[in-house]
Amino acid sequence: MQGLASVWTSLGASRRLIAIGASVVIFLAVLLLARGASQRDLTLLFGGLEPAAAGEVITALDQRGAVYEVRGGAIYVPRTDRDMLRMSLAGEGLPQIGVQGYELLDGLSGFGTTSQMFDAAYWRAKEGELARTILANPAIRAARVHISSAGDRPFRRPEAPTAAVTVTTAAGGLGKQQIDALQYLVAAAVSGLQPGDVAIIDDRGGLLSGAEDLSAMTAGSDRAALLRARAERLLAARVGPGNAVVEVSVDTVTEAEQIVERTVDPESRIAISTDVTETASTAQGTAAGAVGVASNVPDGAAGGDGTSSNQNSETRALTNFEVSQVERQITRTPGAVRRLTVAVLVNDRRDLAEDGTETLIPRTPEELADLTALVSSAIGLDEARGDVITLRSMSFGTSPPSGSEAATPGLLAGPLSLMRIIQLAILAVVALILGLFVVRPILTNSATAALPAPGVADVSGPYGGEVIDNMTNMPIAAPTATQPVDPVSRLRAMIAERESETVQILHDWMDSNDKEAR
Repeated sequence: MQGLASVWTSLGASRRLIAIGASVVIFLAVLLLARGASQRDLTLLFGGLEPAAAGEVITALDQRGAVYEVRGGAIYVPRTDRDMLRMSLAGEGLPQIGVQGYELLDGLSGFGTTSQMFDAAYWRAKEGELARTILANPAIRAARVHISSAGDRPFRRPEAPTAAVTVTTAAGGLGKQQIDALQYLVAAAVSGLQPGDVAIIDDRGGLLSGAEDLSAMTAGSDRAALLRARAERLLAARVGPGNAVVEVSVDTVTEAEQIVERTVDPESRIAISTDVTETASTAQGTAAGAVGVASNVPDGAAGGDGTSSNQNSETRALTNFEVSQVERQITRTPGAVRRLTVAVLVNDRRDLAEDGTETLIPRTPEELADLTALVSSAIGLDEARGDVITLRSMSFGTSPPSGSEAATPGLLAGPLSLMRIIQLAILAVVALILGLFVVRPILTNSATAALPAPGVADVSGPYGGEVIDNMTNMPIAAPTATQPVDPVSRLRAMIAERESETVQILHDWMDSNDKEAR
C-alpha cells in the first residue's frame, strides 16, 4: 500500500485522471460482461394463466429441476428447453383449462346420480363449453358463462331462461358486432333463450349489452371527440398550438321512436267511377164529385167525370272520387344528435416589448366573432336545433407540474440478495486486480522511464548529452525536474531499465564473495 501511495503521489494531475478513468472503464466493462454472461436466453412458456393453473405448472417445473423465471403472469424458460417442456407438461394435462365442459358428465353413474344432480352437471358442462368457445376469440382472455334455467318442474308456469357472460378482454373493449355475436352464440346454444336476454359484462367497463342507450352514449362521446379535434385544429392555425381549449357536449337521443304519418289532400281528388240512375212513373185515376148541395142538383157545378193523371221522373248520379294521400313511417333509433353545447377558451394574445417584457392583451370582439363563426361552421352548429356556443378570451394560468419525474433505474438497480452482493464483491476484486497489475505498470513504466540512476558522472558526457553510469559505463536517460530524487526509487528504476546487466552484476558479486570465503 505504501508503494501504491508513493506511485499515486508521484503522478501528475493528468495521469491521475487517466488512472481513475481507466479503472472506472475496466470496472464497468467487467461488470457488463458479467451481467451479460449471467443473463439467460429465456422465452415465454405460458402466459395469461389463472393462479391455480400457474401454480401447478411451477410445481411440475420444480419437480423436473427446470430453470424458469416468473414475470408477472407469465412463465419464462430457456429457449432450448421450451418445446420439450411444453410437450412433457401437455402429457400430464398441464396447464389445466380453467373450466370443464362435457367431460363432467363422464364421471356420472346411473346408480348414484339423481335427476337434480344430472341437471346441475349438465348445465355446468354447457357453461364450460360455451366459455371455451368464447375463449377462441383472441380479443378475450378469460370468460365465464352463467345460465339461469328453471327446468321442467310440475305445477309451475314455464319461465324464459336468461344468461350472463363475464369477459376479460386482452386489450381495449369489445365492439358492437362482437357483443352481438356473443349474445347470439349463447342464445343459439340454449333452447328458448333470446339474444336480448343475454347480458355481456366486462370486468372493467361494466355492462356492455342489455341497454340500448349504451351504444348511443358511446356514439355521442365519439362524436364529441371528433368535433373537439376539428375545432382545436382550426383554432391552432390562428392562435397557435396550446392556446385554445375546446369542450363539446353532445346530447343524443337515447330512446327509440316509430312514427306513422298519413296526409290526405282534399284538393287533389280524382273521379274513378260514376253511377247514374233514372226513374220515370205515370199514374191515372177516376174520382167521384164531392158530396154536397151541388152534387144533388141536376146539371149542377159539381158534375164531372172525375178523371186524373200524374207523371214523375227522377235521375240520380253517384260519382266515386279517389283522394290523394301520403303515408310515411319514420323510425328514430338512439344516437341522433338532439343538441350541441360548445365552450371555447382562447388564450390572450402575447405582446413582447423591446425590453423583453411580455404582456397579455385581450383579443378584440371582432376577432372573437370571427373565431366563433369559424368554430360554428367547423362543428356544424344549428341554432334552430337549440345548439349553443360560448367563446371567451382569457389568460391561461401557469401551474407547476404535478408529480415527480420517473426514477431511472441505475446499473445496480434491483433487489440485492446475498449471492448478488458476493458476485459484486468478486467483480470489484477482479477489477481492482486488473487496475493494479494492468493500469499501474503502464503508468509506472511511463513515469520511471526517465529516472536517473545513481552515480551520474557527467550530464553532458561524451555521448552527445547523455548521462553516463559510473558502475556500468553505459549511457542512460538524462534526469528531469519532475523525476523523484529518492535513491531507492532510482535504484528500482535502474534495475527495471537494465535487467540483464543487473543480473550479471549480482552473479559476479556472488561469485566474488564465494571466492573470498574460500
